[in-house]
Amino acid sequence: MTAPTTTANALTCFIRYEIDPFQRDAFAEYARAWGRVIPRCGGHLVGYFLPHEGSNFEAWGLIAFASLADYEAYRMRLKADPEARGNFEFARRERFILKEERRFCEVVQEAFERPAS
Repeated sequence: MTAPTTTANALTCFIRYEIDPFQRDAFAEYARAWGRVIPRCGGHLVGYFLPHEGSNFEAWGLIAFASLADYEAYRMRLKADPEARGNFEFARRERFILKEERRFCEVVQEAFERPAS
């Protein structure tokens, strides 16, 4: 039996950040702001993740969308949102993000959110 296919969050944007490890707290503040902004602008915020063990400079943000068109509409709302613009400016001014990469992935429903048995 296969899991039902859903288009609710068919596409996930994986954002890989290289951050200044000495400004980890600034990145955490930046991520907390996205916790308010992203859902308001139409993205399903899966989460932001800071380095814990291993690499001390790699952080992640994951945001899900039903489609690429929904992502594009979200980006337009993000550009118009005052808090979003302020958060982008905060990152630019403080320079704690050294590099940012985006990748878009599809969910394999049968292998998604499977709890331990």
